[in-house]
Amino acid sequence: MVDSNPVPSSSPGFGTPAFPFRKSRPSALPTRTSILPILLPPSTLRPVAFRTFTRKHNLTISSSALQTLAAFVGKHCGSGWREEGLAERVLDEVAKGWKKAGGGVIVDEGKGASLRAILQTLEGNMSGGRVVPGKQTSADEVPGGTTSPGQGSRRSRTETPLSATIAPEGEDLVESPDSTSHPRHWIRVIEAFEIPRLTYNADKKYFEVARSKPTLFPPSSQRTNLFRDRYNIVHQRLLRHESFQLPSRSSGMLQQSSSFSAFSQGYKLTPIANLLGRNGTSHLILGLLSVSPTGDLTVSDLTGSIALDLRHARMVPGDGAWLAPGMFVLVDGIYEEEENIRGSTLGGNAGVGGAIGGVFMGVSICGPPCERRETSLGMNNQQNGREVSSSGGLGWIDFLGVGSERARGPRMRQIEAQYLQDAHGSAKSGRRLRVAVLGEVNLDNMRTFDALRRVFGVYNDLRLEERPSIFVLTGNFVQKAIINSSGQAGSIEYKEYFDALSLTLSDFPTLLQHSTFIFVPGDNDPWSSAFSAGAASSIPRHAIPELFTTRVKRAFATANSQVDPTRSSEPPGEAIWTSNPSRLTLFGPVHDIAIFRDDISSRLRRSAVNLSYGTDDAMGGEDVNAAPKDISPLKFSDRASDQSLQAGTNSYIASSATLFARKLVKSILDQGNLSPFPLSLRPVLWDYVSSLQLYPLPTALILADPEAAPFCITYEDCHVMNPGRLVPDGELPTVRWVEYDVLRNRGKVKQERL
Repeated sequence: MVDSNPVPSSSPGFGTPAFPFRKSRPSALPTRTSILPILLPPSTLRPVAFRTFTRKHNLTISSSALQTLAAFVGKHCGSGWREEGLAERVLDEVAKGWKKAGGGVIVDEGKGASLRAILQTLEGNMSGGRVVPGKQTSADEVPGGTTSPGQGSRRSRTETPLSATIAPEGEDLVESPDSTSHPRHWIRVIEAFEIPRLTYNADKKYFEVARSKPTLFPPSSQRTNLFRDRYNIVHQRLLRHESFQLPSRSSGMLQQSSSFSAFSQGYKLTPIANLLGRNGTSHLILGLLSVSPTGDLTVSDLTGSIALDLRHARMVPGDGAWLAPGMFVLVDGIYEEEENIRGSTLGGNAGVGGAIGGVFMGVSICGPPCERRETSLGMNNQQNGREVSSSGGLGWIDFLGVGSERARGPRMRQIEAQYLQDAHGSAKSGRRLRVAVLGEVNLDNMRTFDALRRVFGVYNDLRLEERPSIFVLTGNFVQKAIINSSGQAGSIEYKEYFDALSLTLSDFPTLLQHSTFIFVPGDNDPWSSAFSAGAASSIPRHAIPELFTTRVKRAFATANSQVDPTRSSEPPGEAIWTSNPSRLTLFGPVHDIAIFRDDISSRLRRSAVNLSYGTDDAMGGEDVNAAPKDISPLKFSDRASDQSLQAGTNSYIASSATLFARKLVKSILDQGNLSPFPLSLRPVLWDYVSSLQLYPLPTALILADPEAAPFCITYEDCHVMNPGRLVPDGELPTVRWVEYDVLRNRGKVKQERL
């Protein structure tokens, strides 16, 4: 290549050389500077690591990780790690890479991301002890092996929408334009057996992944750990409540003259073992409500148990929730030693099973207060998900395997916002994300097929943007349990019912092409009903076997074959058969919808404790006519944001169905568990109890209970929906279901005439 300013001559008269020098061009890549490695002790690097990881990124680094980083910095930064600030820049890139990989709050190998993979990627982008910005890594080089959030393991890693980037500070991940083409790419159904098995460590105040392999026959210690873990979660949640926070000295001095000074000082829990020797004193205890072998009520915590006398106790708030054995309760009362109790058999089992002598005379009782989702995750603003609360939280924990709230929540909300906008940046009013929930779809009832045609016909006549993207069909799919005896329906008849369903679905091919159908089984569906005969079987339970679903899947394959795959980027419609319970997520951790099919309201009414004042027996059914007087300062806010519920409460004319729904929702969400019952009443697989946890609260809960009337109620920002029965019994020929708007987080009960 000839120079742009060549030398005119090589004559000696001009003093020019025979071969002119060419102009030097800058190199595209910076030259590598040799670094002399040094031996850097971890204790010397600790102050810089604390300033970078803890103060700047709110991360905690373990000793083993600090030793690994000290060896890496000493090798690649050399003697200039302190004077030139090379170590701080490298550690900052490592911290950002750890967050992008979805790692936890503790930086350590095997804590949600691979520290060695991050350092290996960083090593190829270093020159002269500095990180060269702007170099991208491929999808296969993502630290921690992040997979696609749209379809989980069913999609290859080359389809991953997120690409990890080692970028300068303030630069975010870059999404491909096609990754936000349709929201159904971000739908993921998580079975109960795929949810991460997390246990709460009370010492570290953090959730840890269980290292043991799950099995259907775990050791007997798992039965005790089941309730211990539930207690630790409720206890740490309760201590963060504002009623249990100790006020500052200045605020306490200002409120000394107030009549509510006792309430302003905050409540304090007393362990049950500390009641010994404190006869006649008032205490507040938190424990598990249970029934002793003698038939008496007891309350237990990690230190012991004590007999409970609720003959003079009041519910706070009055008739606000059900309290049954197997639930955790807060009891405010007075402890009486055993020798001071006359004419009573309570407290006679001192020393048996950790029980202490005496009895606890309850004055008021309630469930533990609920905690909002953004409070649990430590987020100040749930809409943008960017502001981090100073109270900490569990935002870095991946509870469902789709990414943590702090690591992926902000970016997923950006993708959701891009979907709601057109090419010019204006909002599209027609774009919605709707879910149609159909409950108790009994396929052995001929009226059910007429109801399904009516529902599908309503949505088939709408525009594509107004149709539901997801249909959720919950069992029981037959009215009687599937067992091959006693003349009842067997497996052959059960398969014929789903073959008839496939014929009904084939009449609406456009719905099959543009929607995702989710089927959730009930207690009468196989194979659990083969040995339970329709009774309450152990949960979680597996999906309906593939033996019965072949015709339905064939109907979807036939409908999708009529669509040109190059016409749009929308994924094909599909039928998903999932477990009970299960989770439905949209846009990663942004929208978390729990699905559970159970007759929980009837079980609560049968086993609830009777708190009627003046009765001698504390066990029995509910008394809705009891006077709801609050004789204790123990009060917690019951914030329900449903408009119809607020209007009824303010005017004191709320219907009985609304009050029943409010009572049911509060009973479940306050416990933070889908099955707050003894194992004898509702069996639970011990190693999969994490799938029943409602902590942190999901954004929505589909509680399919055919024994309760349909409702849609929001409690503590968690929207709870019950579709009821698809075809109500003993009424006019009607069909009922729930239509849920995901973006607005609101549902609506819909009804049509058959």
